[in-house]
Amino acid sequence: MVSAEPWPLPRVVVAAPASGHGKTTVATGLLAALRRRGLTVSPHKVGPDYIDPGYHALAAGRPGRNLDPFLVGADLIAPLLRHGASVPTPVDVAVVEGVMGLHDGAVGRRDFASTAHVARLIDAPVLLVLDTAAQGRSAAALTLGMAAFDPAVRIGGVILNRVGSPRHETLLRDALAEVGVPVLGAVTRAAEVAAPARHLGLVPVAERAPESLAIVTALADLVEATVDLDAVLDLARTAAPLTAPAWDPLTAVGGPAGVERPRVALAGGPAFTFSYAETAELLTAAGADVVTVDPLRDPTLPAGTRAVVIGGGFPEAYAEALAGNATLRAELADFDGPIVAECAGLLYLGRSLDGAPMCGRLDLTARMTGRLTLGYREAVAVADSPVVRSGQPVRGHEFHRTTTDPRHGDRPAWRWNDADHGFVTGRVHASYLHTHWAGHPDAARRLVEACR
Repeated sequence: MVSAEPWPLPRVVVAAPASGHGKTTVATGLLAALRRRGLTVSPHKVGPDYIDPGYHALAAGRPGRNLDPFLVGADLIAPLLRHGASVPTPVDVAVVEGVMGLHDGAVGRRDFASTAHVARLIDAPVLLVLDTAAQGRSAAALTLGMAAFDPAVRIGGVILNRVGSPRHETLLRDALAEVGVPVLGAVTRAAEVAAPARHLGLVPVAERAPESLAIVTALADLVEATVDLDAVLDLARTAAPLTAPAWDPLTAVGGPAGVERPRVALAGGPAFTFSYAETAELLTAAGADVVTVDPLRDPTLPAGTRAVVIGGGFPEAYAEALAGNATLRAELADFDGPIVAECAGLLYLGRSLDGAPMCGRLDLTARMTGRLTLGYREAVAVADSPVVRSGQPVRGHEFHRTTTDPRHGDRPAWRWNDADHGFVTGRVHASYLHTHWAGHPDAARRLVEACR
């Protein structure tokens, strides 16, 4: 951490009673509309999701960042918010999109890692989005219940979504006035904007860049036309000064691991879009020269690459194109530096994905299934690897519809729920587990040291 004076950062959390009420529509539209006003906006997302932050980044013009107490610990949430709102330049306002319902936390942990939990940790007011398509006065009762459930969470306003008519809007506004909650916007059913979807939610921005930009533009138009932006800014300004110091990647890794700057290639491009911004920041702070490689288009690794990190994404959508890049696949099969792979990276390193040839670095085959595997995991490293030491506990999450055969190697990467998972072979560490390196920053330093 770095010392800092209290910062009166205007901020607001966009939440809802449940998934499907329109949080992403409103949050993304708010970011884009506020940016149109000439404001610098910091986008954030509660939880581990990779896709929404991509739309946030497109709307705000700066990286979308995650705030997840399960992955990084509650003590880092306010510092990570301040860091994201400070680099490369301090912002005028921060918008945080929630996850699921306002009070829905990690299973078995009450509201831990919920939107309400994060709102408390960053001391921010909540803007509640309500899908009102099938309700009238009950919307006020629902709002009152959401507010009373945890008095420490301050619902400062409501945005009505899927309003049917002017008469319906008047009914809703009158009911909410009775319980003292201001309505800051009303979006009609006719004005809804459709976003492309896939099995894990929205389609990543990188996969359909022109369409994604058009969606964000339409969302900005929608919010400008239906939401009182001045009232939203006034609400954001009621947040108390942020007293937590900003998270600092250099402090987190303990400084550069030597004088040499080994080159570390991070997989990117449309097939590998799942990456937290802090990963590159930590690697850079640990002394790495961080570059990007696109396995769809780049025939070779960047010259001088000493280590490779391959994160998540949707390689199944690009299996044939990945298979067609035979030169890069062959190079990765023989690469003698450390390789760290998560989820999609695991599949790419295998022999095949749904029959399409992959790198063959790992002796496994992968295929799509009809079953979604997702959830938080409390894992323990089974073996020493370029990013963890044997016995080290790490928190992560799974998010996939594929399976591998075998499911783990002779030296598994992790153990959780009384089962082994993943592969550690040579200098490769690969598994389905997504991790946030701000929660275990030693991974970055360990990887850089493994390059030497």
